[in-house]
Amino acid sequence: MIAFVSGPVAALAPTTAVIEVGGIGMAVQCAPGTLAGLRIGQEAKLATSLVVREDSLTLYGFADDDERQVFELLQTASGVGPRLAQAMLATHSPDALRIAVATGDEKALTAVSGIGKKGAQKLLLELKDRLGEPVGAHIGQQGIGAPVSSSWRDQLQAALIGLGYATREADEAVAAVAPQAEAAIAGGERAPVPQLLRAALQTLNRAR
Repeated sequence: MIAFVSGPVAALAPTTAVIEVGGIGMAVQCAPGTLAGLRIGQEAKLATSLVVREDSLTLYGFADDDERQVFELLQTASGVGPRLAQAMLATHSPDALRIAVATGDEKALTAVSGIGKKGAQKLLLELKDRLGEPVGAHIGQQGIGAPVSSSWRDQLQAALIGLGYATREADEAVAAVAPQAEAAIAGGERAPVPQLLRAALQTLNRAR
């Protein structure tokens, strides 16, 4: 099992970071919030979880060990694979997920792309005794179902700059997808950062 990878960031893509480890480029699947903290050429250390399938080996990367542990615990629930587990952590911090499960906050789970009302109810039952108590120092400030980032704009801009775009380009792309984010928020949902990142990149590609 590969517990972590450490080395300079060789490349960044919308869902992947390549970390150079001993002369080998390790492709690591990461959520936007994790990618936002990486810069090409700078040293990075990511906690990792290796998912083995018959036809593939996929390495998932996280900002810390707590995220990785929650990622693996989420997959013990029926119907939750690595992609959905990562989507849950892209939308909520580990402690926000713990609070949501402990309090039966169905709305927090349905804010994750791919989870409907029935799926959320099932997950709340299955995960109730698995995630444990919140461990963060500022639980009271986070609130139930608090997102990974305090601002979807900040998270999206940081991810775009991390991918090599200029601040001006990132600002324009964020502005372009703002109506989509605001529509989600107006509907009582959280801004879907992974989908917004893809839309922002499409905007930038058309502009070039």
